[in-house]
Amino acid sequence: MGNPWVSLVTLLALIEYFAFSALVGRARATYGVKAPAMSGHEVFDRYFRVHYNTLELLIMFVPALWIAATYWNPLWMAGIGAVYLVGRILYLQGYVRDPKTRSIGFGLSITPIGILVLFALAGVAKALFF
Repeated sequence: MGNPWVSLVTLLALIEYFAFSALVGRARATYGVKAPAMSGHEVFDRYFRVHYNTLELLIMFVPALWIAATYWNPLWMAGIGAVYLVGRILYLQGYVRDPKTRSIGFGLSITPIGILVLFALAGVAKALFF
């Protein structure tokens, strides 16, 4: 049975991704970028890139969170996951405003993933060898 905090953070990450998807749709309409075009206006392109980058990170974030929470305190792992959620919001704000200002948000997104991967790997190693 999963931990409710880990489940909550996972659901919030999915909701956040869904919200970013809606922002892309709104930007598509606002800036007249007709489907199936993937670019066409600089601001639309920024929203699209945030959305796509979030997808790229989700594929690492979700399994790392759940595996790490299997072996370590789930509340702590959920807390690390919450930093990822905040990082994604800061990344969105920075990237849409000016892509050069995305660094803090990106750092607060990728660092928690790296930490979760290390915790997951250490937990699996501990279970296998100790």
